[in-house]
Amino acid sequence: MRDKKALADFPKEITGRVKTPCYLISRDVIKCNCELLDYVQKHTGAKILLALKAFAMPAVFPLISEYLHGVCASGPIEAQMGREEFGREVHTYSPAFTDEQFERTVRYSDHIVFNSVSQWKLFKDKIPAEKEVGLRVNPGHAEVEVDLYNPCISGSRFGVNPADLEGVDLKGIDGLHFHAMCEQNSDVLVRILESFEKRFGHLIPQMKWINFGGGHHITRDDYDVDLLIETVLSFRERYNGIRVYLEPGEAVVLNAGVFVTSVLDTIKNGVDIAVMDCSAETHMPDVLAMPYRPHLIEADEAGKKAHTYKLGGISCLAGDFIGTYSFEHELKRGDRLVFTDMALYSFVKNTSFNGVELPDLAVFDNSGAVEVVRRFGYADYKGRLS
Repeated sequence: MRDKKALADFPKEITGRVKTPCYLISRDVIKCNCELLDYVQKHTGAKILLALKAFAMPAVFPLISEYLHGVCASGPIEAQMGREEFGREVHTYSPAFTDEQFERTVRYSDHIVFNSVSQWKLFKDKIPAEKEVGLRVNPGHAEVEVDLYNPCISGSRFGVNPADLEGVDLKGIDGLHFHAMCEQNSDVLVRILESFEKRFGHLIPQMKWINFGGGHHITRDDYDVDLLIETVLSFRERYNGIRVYLEPGEAVVLNAGVFVTSVLDTIKNGVDIAVMDCSAETHMPDVLAMPYRPHLIEADEAGKKAHTYKLGGISCLAGDFIGTYSFEHELKRGDRLVFTDMALYSFVKNTSFNGVELPDLAVFDNSGAVEVVRRFGYADYKGRLS
């Protein structure tokens, strides 16, 4: 099980040694998370996959692949990375494929999951016999509060409903996939699974596997791991030992990364503002999309400490603000700030809007060794535009 000491705040001597802005990832915390995920695998017989949409850093794939059975991809590019860099099972799902995308997806994937009966019928004759084929279904229940992240919202484009399968011969479909969670506990899975079985239970006996999707926050401190294990075991028992997949992304790297940034300037405009060498718009997009206020080491809510600042980014977007925080001391140029839990859904979503430079990617372990995995520059910006 997980050693909670590994989840302590990252040491200042490490965060002080990188060039900012920088995502700094701990191999040791990833290892801790993977050990817990492997505990679930060993006690349930389920296979756990890394969701590349949440975290894709080949430098730590050798570590993760020691524990997890493979990756889930969202298209041919992620599938190719999974095949070439992770080296285990590759499961690929997309709401729809172009002809070219599908040709590439089949080349790199072990499982292909379709979003509709029409897409399956369009491409099924192009799938080699050794590949496994799945169909995404809508479980009819979700408890995701933010509509932007709710796959089961009314009018969702994700997955088929029972009516879509009436009279359809599913010969050639090996499994069903559902995804209806976002950073949630196992009690939510219990309720989703109940709805899924009511809607599609009559189809499960003819399947080889069921994929429970992602959003399982398994490595969070308050997550009920025992309930998850009980739920998976009970499900498999009901359906003659059917294969079960889980595909968390966040849980693999929860608390494993920080984002280190520096103050460039401080100004006053009715409030105290600190301008950073980073950007919420380009480097921390979920801050604006959720929206949410990321945790900042040695800072507090506005007004709780002596000096309160609104932290702004370096882009020209007027609303490029990370949030408002208070500090024990006045901020000055060169001060370093460290945002926590920044391995997940961070650099995979970065953009170079406005020519803002992409942050460095670095990893470290408990020995104190820091490795800069990638440093970006002008060529990266120009290369995607011309």
